[in-house]
Amino acid sequence: MNNLLSHATEILLLVFLTITFLQSGIDKILDWKGNLGWLTGHFSKSIFKGTVPVLLSIILVFEMLSGILSGVGVFQFAIDGESGIGFYGAIISAVTLLMLLLGQRVAKDYAGAQTIVVYLIPTIFLLYLIQ
Repeated sequence: MNNLLSHATEILLLVFLTITFLQSGIDKILDWKGNLGWLTGHFSKSIFKGTVPVLLSIILVFEMLSGILSGVGVFQFAIDGESGIGFYGAIISAVTLLMLLLGQRVAKDYAGAQTIVVYLIPTIFLLYLIQ
């Protein structure tokens, strides 16, 4: 219980990343065709137009890895107050968000890019806290 209280901010931010990335990854798995169709149209006038399936697969792997490591990091913090796995989850989450940001900027979806930054700020804050 003491670890939960002394690392509450880090734990809550890791829960945030776990929810964010596992939900997004699971959605991509369950609705691959829908996501692929939408993204193919979204990137149809960009340099990514011929590579959407490969890029979507890469994003899926990074999202699932981010969510899983962040989730395991929650338990690591709670049980022994350590931050190793959560730190890697936060790093991979930040990299994932930067990839998503690049995609939105390339697609010239500036409102979508702004949304990604809203997720990136607490992720960078988490990295600062854990480091």
